[in-house]
This record gives sequence, C-alpha cells and structure tokens, in this order.
Amino acid sequence: MTSDSNSTARPASAAQVSSAEFLGADDSTAHTTERASAETLDISSLSAAVECLRGRRFAVLTGAGVSTDSGIPDYRGTGSSPRAAMTLRAFLTSEQARRHYWVVSHLGWHPFRAAEPNSGHRAITALEASGKVPGVITQNIDGLHVRAGNEFVVELHGSLDRVWCLSCHHEYTRSEIAVWLEELNPRLAAAQSTPALPDGTVEVDTSVRTLIDGLTVPECRKCGGILKPGVVFFGETVPIDVYRWAERVLESADVLLVAGSSLAVNSGMQLVERAIRRRQRVVIINRGPTRADHRATVRIEGGTTESLVALAGALIPAGSAKLD
Repeated sequence: MTSDSNSTARPASAAQVSSAEFLGADDSTAHTTERASAETLDISSLSAAVECLRGRRFAVLTGAGVSTDSGIPDYRGTGSSPRAAMTLRAFLTSEQARRHYWVVSHLGWHPFRAAEPNSGHRAITALEASGKVPGVITQNIDGLHVRAGNEFVVELHGSLDRVWCLSCHHEYTRSEIAVWLEELNPRLAAAQSTPALPDGTVEVDTSVRTLIDGLTVPECRKCGGILKPGVVFFGETVPIDVYRWAERVLESADVLLVAGSSLAVNSGMQLVERAIRRRQRVVIINRGPTRADHRATVRIEGGTTESLVALAGALIPAGSAKLD
C-alpha cells in the first residue's frame, strides 16, 4: 500500500519498541493515569479480544479517546460540555465566523501541538511494525499517530497542522499562520493559551470574545483568498480519495479494531457498517457507550491506553520486531 497527500508515511524505526516498555516509557502527560487505570482492566473482555485478533490482521479506527491521556479532552466523554461546532457554511460566508475560528484556534494551537503521543499511540505503532496492523484510520486531527511513528495513517478529518487557500490552493503550515496572526493582531500575541479541545480550539469566555471583535483575519499571501485549516468542518464531507484510502486499509484486514470513539460521527460509523457487511469481526474499546456496541464481536469498556498496551503485550512476542 502506498501513501498519497491524504495519508502520511513515516519510517518504521520509531516503532521498534517492545510492548513491555510501553508503561515504563517517559510519558509525563499519561504515565500516572495509565498505571492507575491498568489495575481496572476488564480481563475477560481483553482475553476475548486477544482471541479475536490473534493470527489476524486488523485495521485500527481511532477517535478522541485515544488522545485523552495526551492531555487532549474528549468531545463526548464524562465531564465534556456541549458546544456548537464550526460549520463550513458559516466559515465561508461570515467574516465574523472566521474571526471567531482563528481566535479560538490560535489560542488552542500552542497547547494542542505541545501534546505528545501516549502509550496507546505507541502500542498501535508497534502493532503496525509487527505486521498485525496494515494501517490506522483516525478521526483525530492532532497528528499524534504520525508523531508516534505509524507508517500509514489515513486522517479522515484532516490535520490541524496544514492550512489551504480556497482560491489558489496554496498550502501553508499552521505555524506560519500563527506567526501572521500575531503580527496582524498584537493583542492576540499577548493572550494566554488555554487547554485545547479535540478540534484544537478553546472554550469562549469574555476575554476571548474581546479578542474576536476587531480581529484582522489573515489572507492568502499569493492571491488574497480565504485561508481554511486542513480539517473537515461540520457539514463538510470527507474527501472521496481520503475515504477510499480508509476503505483500502479496511480491505487489507480481517478485523476492525475501534479505539476511543463513540462513533457518533457518521464517517466512523460507516466504516464499521462496511466492515460488518464484509463479515469482518469488530472489536470496540471505549469508555462509555458507542453506536455500534450491539454489533461488536467484542466490547471492552474502559480506557484505550491501558487496553491497547495490554493487547500489544499479548499479541507481539517478547523481543520480536515482526510477527510471522
């Protein structure tokens, strides 16, 4: 399988870490949580998942729950608050909507990009390096699977580290846009960053609203066109070529492993339905209910990090970089 502009290839060298080392790795954002959670694993469900996955290749579909131990909160997990998503229509037709987006996105960008892959990401990377996983399909836009060293990642909803001009299609890095925003808006440069949400934005309070009013929105320096982050907004469809890459990953597998997703977003649920139509087994790991619980072959209730680490430990022979 080869990659294109919508999937990211990285060398496998970063994945050559034994499963026994995952929980002992230096992971300041997740280390304590992972060890504490490991004591509450559902051994029965994990054993059933191991039997379902052993000797088979499995595609991995991930959601926001995979990144919570990296410090990025889940949209729909316990304690999360409801919020209105940015729609494509609003972004394209309203200057004020674009002001709103670039302020909340800029304030969330620094803590968002500071997040590091956790042990769950590394477990998936090692499973891919072992030959068990043909690729990762993610609904996340945080880029942590790529940074963890996965060789083939399909980012269903894009990635926050890229920005495109909607007129001339010139590509910019998100870091470039951050510099321009602060040059154009000195007050923004002085504002304090706050914890980022899964979409890389922050909650809006009075101080944020003050920044939105009067913000100068950056334009394409090639043609003056509207700049849009390389992510899929609410009301926007997943590009057909991206979805085809996801289907190819699924077709290369015998089982679909869903980790950290409630499957509330149709792009993920459609892949589960496709797997079921292909008579593939489905294993789901999530804290809280999902839309496909009643259709899962095995359902693990719990955190993704400790569950993925346990699965990798059971499926990858000790000291082996690649399974037979």
